[in-house]
Amino acid sequence: MKIKEINELDAKGLAEKIETEVAKLNQLKLNHAVSPLENPSQIKSVRRDIARLKTVLRQRELNK
Repeated sequence: MKIKEINELDAKGLAEKIETEVAKLNQLKLNHAVSPLENPSQIKSVRRDIARLKTVLRQRELNK
Protein backbone atom coordinates (compact mmCIF):
# COMPACT_ATOMS: atom_id res chain seq x y z
CA MET A 1 0.00 0.00 0.00
CA LYS A 2 1.38 3.36 -1.04
CA ILE A 3 1.41 6.51 1.08
CA LYS A 4 -0.65 8.27 -1.58
CA GLU A 5 -3.43 5.68 -1.15
CA ILE A 6 -3.26 6.01 2.62
CA ASN A 7 -3.52 9.81 2.54
CA GLU A 8 -6.74 9.57 0.53
CA LEU A 9 -8.49 7.70 3.37
CA ASP A 10 -10.32 9.50 6.17
CA ALA A 11 -9.71 8.73 9.86
CA LYS A 12 -12.52 6.17 10.04
CA GLY A 13 -11.27 4.46 6.89
CA LEU A 14 -7.75 4.34 8.32
CA ALA A 15 -8.98 2.70 11.52
CA GLU A 16 -10.91 0.10 9.53
CA LYS A 17 -7.92 -0.58 7.29
CA ILE A 18 -5.66 -1.03 10.33
CA GLU A 19 -8.13 -3.52 11.77
CA THR A 20 -8.24 -5.58 8.58
CA GLU A 21 -4.46 -5.53 8.15
CA VAL A 22 -3.90 -6.65 11.76
CA ALA A 23 -6.32 -9.53 11.20
CA LYS A 24 -4.48 -10.40 7.98
CA LEU A 25 -1.13 -10.33 9.82
CA ASN A 26 -2.43 -12.61 12.56
CA GLN A 27 -3.76 -15.05 9.97
CA LEU A 28 -0.44 -15.04 8.09
CA LYS A 29 1.47 -15.71 11.31
CA LEU A 30 -0.85 -18.57 12.20
CA ASN A 31 -0.57 -20.10 8.73
CA HIS A 32 3.21 -19.75 8.83
CA ALA A 33 3.37 -21.50 12.20
CA VAL A 34 1.33 -24.45 10.92
CA SER A 35 3.08 -24.83 7.59
CA PRO A 36 5.70 -22.52 6.07
CA LEU A 37 4.41 -19.88 3.69
CA GLU A 38 5.62 -19.85 0.10
CA ASN A 39 6.52 -16.19 0.53
CA PRO A 40 7.28 -15.39 4.18
CA SER A 41 8.18 -11.81 3.27
CA GLN A 42 4.42 -11.17 3.09
CA ILE A 43 4.49 -10.93 6.89
CA LYS A 44 7.12 -8.19 6.69
CA SER A 45 5.19 -6.19 4.10
CA VAL A 46 1.92 -6.39 6.04
CA ARG A 47 3.71 -5.29 9.23
CA ARG A 48 5.14 -2.29 7.40
CA ASP A 49 1.73 -1.40 5.94
CA ILE A 50 0.27 -1.39 9.45
CA ALA A 51 3.09 0.88 10.61
CA ARG A 52 2.44 3.29 7.72
CA LEU A 53 -1.27 3.38 8.51
CA LYS A 54 -0.68 4.01 12.21
CA THR A 55 1.88 6.72 11.44
CA VAL A 56 -0.52 8.64 9.21
CA LEU A 57 -3.32 8.27 11.75
CA ARG A 58 -1.08 9.59 14.53
CA GLN A 59 0.10 12.53 12.40
CA ARG A 60 -3.51 13.50 11.80
CA GLU A 61 -4.25 13.35 15.53
CA LEU A 62 -1.32 15.62 16.34
CA ASN A 63 -2.18 18.15 13.63
CA LYS A 64 -5.67 18.82 14.99
